[in-house]
Amino acid sequence: MASLYLREDLAEVEVGGRLSLTGAEAKHAATVNRTRTGESVLIGNGRGLVASGEVLVSTNTELTIDVESVSRVPRPTPAITLVQALAKGDRDELAIQAATELGVDAVVPWSASRSVSRWEGAKVAKGRERWATIVREAAKQSIRAWTPEVAELATTKQIAAVASGARVLVLEPDAEAPLTGVEPDGRDLVLVVGPEGGIAPQELDAFRAAGAQLVRLGDTVLRTSTAGPAALAVLNAALGRW
Repeated sequence: MASLYLREDLAEVEVGGRLSLTGAEAKHAATVNRTRTGESVLIGNGRGLVASGEVLVSTNTELTIDVESVSRVPRPTPAITLVQALAKGDRDELAIQAATELGVDAVVPWSASRSVSRWEGAKVAKGRERWATIVREAAKQSIRAWTPEVAELATTKQIAAVASGARVLVLEPDAEAPLTGVEPDGRDLVLVVGPEGGIAPQELDAFRAAGAQLVRLGDTVLRTSTAGPAALAVLNAALGRW
């Protein structure tokens, strides 16, 4: 399958024209992916527009293609957002990388009360930037027309408020209802995954009070790095994406 490269400022492109990349993305194509002239590649803007064509120029500073086809992929509906609690090590990063490959539409970093990892001060912007880079690269790897948005760091109160306009599903091992029993109702879905120590009782109470639904994944307890991706697979099947 052809490789996908991103050019976020791309707005319009026509079949028969030429389309170029410069800077870091062109260098990555030439030095890391070893893209060569004559190959077919994809160039998208991360917002549904994707052009494909044969490579005419591939150097450390420029990648140019002869545009052979152009597609405009609509944003998936209903959307699925992953609220991922900050976790120690790279477990939260592993979660959002896999979630992006599995088709999540947006990612929200959550500062849960039991999160060992903390984004404070300059770490807030740095952490979000790091997550955005991971999501961007995972979207390219999985050849996605839409790159998921990485939202601002959220509090429990802010996440609970989302339940007024979307269907919020909170993964909780002790929940009575299984995720496989959830039937889509047309509303956007928000999937909440806690940190290593689980979601605190007061946070669960806040989610319930806001109208969120607690659901479980089987009879075992998954790590925070695998719970979200596993739940996304279930939702993809329920929504007919797979």
